[in-house]
Amino acid sequence: MGNRNRSVLSYLIPIACIAVILYLVYSHVGRERAIPGIPEPKQEKVSGGVTREIDGYTVKIDYQYSYDIKALVVSAKGYDGTRLGDRLSPKDLALAWGEVAEKNKDVNFHWRQSSRRYYWQLNSDAEVQKIGNLETISLCSANTHLIPADDTIRALVKRIKKGDYVRIKGYLVNIDAKKADGSTFWWNSSTTREDTGDGSCELVYVTQIQKLD
Repeated sequence: MGNRNRSVLSYLIPIACIAVILYLVYSHVGRERAIPGIPEPKQEKVSGGVTREIDGYTVKIDYQYSYDIKALVVSAKGYDGTRLGDRLSPKDLALAWGEVAEKNKDVNFHWRQSSRRYYWQLNSDAEVQKIGNLETISLCSANTHLIPADDTIRALVKRIKKGDYVRIKGYLVNIDAKKADGSTFWWNSSTTREDTGDGSCELVYVTQIQKLD
């Protein structure tokens, strides 16, 4: 009986190790998926804001619009540096909805993120035809800088990964920060889905975030 138990364990231990490795890889990297029927983000003009003190900066976070988005996470990238921007926003999510989210497995968009930007690439005209036109990608996806409202939200934000279906509620905001020595920092959100290039990312002060499945 003792030899038999050792034999069973010799099989179970490698299987358990493989399961742990697969879980760690899967939970970090995420997965490719597509979700149909995700509506456009909703926003309404608002006023107000909050102020924080961070590393000697007085940081004014001014609300521009309330923001409510359901989206598929097609890429996720964390930022853990010591710069003020990284302290404010520890993670960017490349989000997709509408036709882009629906066709994310049929079309190889080659999503990636770097230096607070997101990028996509299609390799052929046939891939473009599947989505209709390139404008659709810009209208139905966005790089989103997340500013957690508190430590609980921050912990939730850090767990979001590629392949998650999420709902995010909060505000599109502008940042105006100053130090006593005259140092300044500013960061403004896009307020439309129709822009591209520098300045077209959404800067969201997150008050609620949840996985929808």
